[in-house]
Amino acid sequence: MSLFSPSQNHVRRIAPVCIAPVCLALGLIAPWTPARSNLPAAAGTEMTAPQVTVIGRDKLPELGGAGQIIGPKELETSRVLTANEALRKVPGVNVRDEEGFGLRPNIGIRGLNPTRSTKITLLEDGIPLAYAPYGDNASYYHPPIDRYRSVEVLKGASSLLFGPQTIGGVINYVTPNPPVEFGGYIQGTLGNRDYVNGRVSIGGNGFLLDYTRKQGNGARDNLEHAIDDFNLKYVTSLTATQALTLRANVYQEDSTVTYSGLTRAEFNRQGSLYNPFKNDKFDTDRLGLSATHEYDFGAGATLLTNVYYSKFDRDWWRQASNSQDGQCGGAFSANRLAGNVVNPDTCNSVQGRLRSYTTYGIEPRLTVPHRLGEFQAGLKAHFEEQDRQQVNGTSPTARGGTLVENNRRQTDAYSGFVANRFALGQFGVTPIVRYESISVDRTNRLTSVSGSTSLTRTMPGVGATWNPNADLTVFSSLHKGFAPPRVEDLIGSNGTVTEVDPEKSTNFEFGVRTAPAPWVSIQAAYFRTDFDNLIAVGSIAGGNTPLSQGKALFEGLELGAQAAFANGMFGRLAYTWLPTAEQTEAFRNVASGAIIGKVGNRQPYTPENTLTASVGYESSGFRGEVEAQYVGTQFTDFANTNPISADGQRGKIDAYAVWNAALNYRFDKSVTGFLALKNITDEVYIVDLTRGIQVGMPRLVQVGMRYGF
Repeated sequence: MSLFSPSQNHVRRIAPVCIAPVCLALGLIAPWTPARSNLPAAAGTEMTAPQVTVIGRDKLPELGGAGQIIGPKELETSRVLTANEALRKVPGVNVRDEEGFGLRPNIGIRGLNPTRSTKITLLEDGIPLAYAPYGDNASYYHPPIDRYRSVEVLKGASSLLFGPQTIGGVINYVTPNPPVEFGGYIQGTLGNRDYVNGRVSIGGNGFLLDYTRKQGNGARDNLEHAIDDFNLKYVTSLTATQALTLRANVYQEDSTVTYSGLTRAEFNRQGSLYNPFKNDKFDTDRLGLSATHEYDFGAGATLLTNVYYSKFDRDWWRQASNSQDGQCGGAFSANRLAGNVVNPDTCNSVQGRLRSYTTYGIEPRLTVPHRLGEFQAGLKAHFEEQDRQQVNGTSPTARGGTLVENNRRQTDAYSGFVANRFALGQFGVTPIVRYESISVDRTNRLTSVSGSTSLTRTMPGVGATWNPNADLTVFSSLHKGFAPPRVEDLIGSNGTVTEVDPEKSTNFEFGVRTAPAPWVSIQAAYFRTDFDNLIAVGSIAGGNTPLSQGKALFEGLELGAQAAFANGMFGRLAYTWLPTAEQTEAFRNVASGAIIGKVGNRQPYTPENTLTASVGYESSGFRGEVEAQYVGTQFTDFANTNPISADGQRGKIDAYAVWNAALNYRFDKSVTGFLALKNITDEVYIVDLTRGIQVGMPRLVQVGMRYGF
């Protein structure tokens, strides 16, 4: 299987459908390919289904930019625990762990700060996955990786076919399609740190129902997680020219998890697993509903329309938002700074950060092939409403108290794109343009004060390919990137509008995809992201570093390769070299104008080198592999502080390497057993200093079995 193509799995892919603006970029960039319709007809073992993909099967030769698909075989046989682990297999992607379960992912692309995945666009079947991608693009929720059959990662000008984050790239998680005949599987996994993962998938004749229950202890003490994820997917033909996919998701999380990391003394004296905040709780409920309708006009022309709705509720009760926030008093903070054991039961304070998000929208996408190539265009109307409260309690376990914040934030966004791929012999060129119009409003319900503002942006781009033969693609793209500021950054609690510019960048890439032999595939790319304005928040809790903005430059190389030999040996490689990730203009505090950092300083959380490499062997029913994940040294603040500060919130994180292994054995066509080892050497390593020292997951040993029927 090619590194840059999804595994076949006997699934017939519907012809790509292009979405309005998306199509334009697609031609050159070929990112967007909805499945073609005429029916969800049975093909092999699965139904086809109308849905959006950002790369699509067999479209890589037309993609004028870097892209990779992690297929079902990689996801299954490497026994990835989290989406973080899966995404590290893609060059150019930097993923930072947090609580160990990957429930609040921190994903960055090509040097962009990974904190809360705010700099990228996350999709599921082409539908927004983040609960507020325009008004508050922070990920406090992520589905279990078990839900997906493949993951697409798209960079470059093709990002203009989606949005609103069009700088770093797009990650699209693709759900499985229903089986043709009745069937499914049951899978169970047990491991240390009280890990239990049970999954049931059953379907047939257009229906697919799956349920996942996953629970266990996170990376530190008193980090206990339990999630339930229920999904329903239905695919049907309405007429000879129309098809419909319906989806429903119910997700719940019940976790004991703190927001605070460790001070330097706590880490040194009490150890990396230490976490006293046993009273902190994080509860989440999410309902997601969506429908994808496809109309086939004939001759390859299609109209695919997504309609989506989600309701996300999050209650996070915590006694500390960082390692020195003072919520429990000066003596408590002083003891933490000294590394002494503290008892949160003696702290008669807890803060409830209560959030509710409602998101809905509609997005039609049109694709029309023509004699010179293919035209694509699309429109999107997207709406978000945030209800945000803070309640301060007066006991360690209170779940009520004084209301000190009550905000309503609303975002209305309208966007569109047009793209056209011109096929000129061995060459392809795709000009694309995207337009965004965003209106935001914030009301402080405690004072009845409100404010509103709006912004519009037009982003052009172009992608190009040269295919001298079937095994070689030379690609390049150039585009203007854009990302809107958060509502809370634009409008203060007193209704005042702050002059925060959107993020603006010029993005360029040049690379090659090749399969020089039947057993190997390679993709390499040079990239350069030049920010005219980059919005940066040094801390996402506690306000230690104010909102700042300035000019920055990111430049580097990425390399991905995969090989599979006739003797059963195989290997994969994902390497990123980021020599340049610097402030080209001293960042300034948006509110005061004060200088934050200095020219030439390296941007936070931008390791110069990241590498994921694996080797393995497959024969008959056996498949085993060993994987190494390496992350180089990185600074965590604008001042490039070194060493780590006493409060554990600034400093340089040392490089680390983590070794994983996975063994699979198929006893017969129905039964497969597996063993997964994570962090084999039990390496203690620091991953984050945003709110104090956070560490990676200790050694995990997991064993499981899957029975198919």
